Amino acid sequence: MKFFSFVMVGALALLAACNQSQPSAAPAPPTAPPSASALPYLTNAQPRLQTIKLYVGPETLATELALTPQQMATGMMWRTNMPNGEAMLFAFSQPHRVSFYMKNTRVPLSAAYIDPSGVIQEIHDLHPHKEEPVEASSDNIQFVLEVPQGWFKRRNISTGAVVRTQFGEMKRSFTFSPTR
Repeated sequence: MKFFSFVMVGALALLAACNQSQPSAAPAPPTAPPSASALPYLTNAQPRLQTIKLYVGPETLATELALTPQQMATGMMWRTNMPNGEAMLFAFSQPHRVSFYMKNTRVPLSAAYIDPSGVIQEIHDLHPHKEEPVEASSDNIQFVLEVPQGWFKRRNISTGAVVRTQFGEMKRSFTFSPTR
């Protein structure tokens, strides 16, 4: 547990320094083609990320943690499926108005925008390759949970549902270093 907390704090400190609000967003078009290493995201599907159990209402999800700026920017890009019962969680250092879109993403997803207390504030369906950002209506979103599209609806989970981790409350499961 202490090792997990240490690793989590380190990874989230890197994330805090980035303060990125569009995980799958592409950078502004450059004048010359960038090298693959200059992109904020990978140019292929990223390997499976570290996982944590999330509890969404009565449901349990094996959830990959997108914690570094590159993991967050890449997200589900280029992956061909997301198995039922699995998810990806994006944990931001501070609550803000998030915005997600589906650049290079083949899998239809639903995204829950979650406040610092772990309460789902909004649920949005995200469509493959659609690059128009889906912006939160609140500036108090700290976590985004992506699942296979329709997962929330099929399980009658809606706004107001509480999300917890295997370690307890969301705000206690993730610690962030103060930004300077």
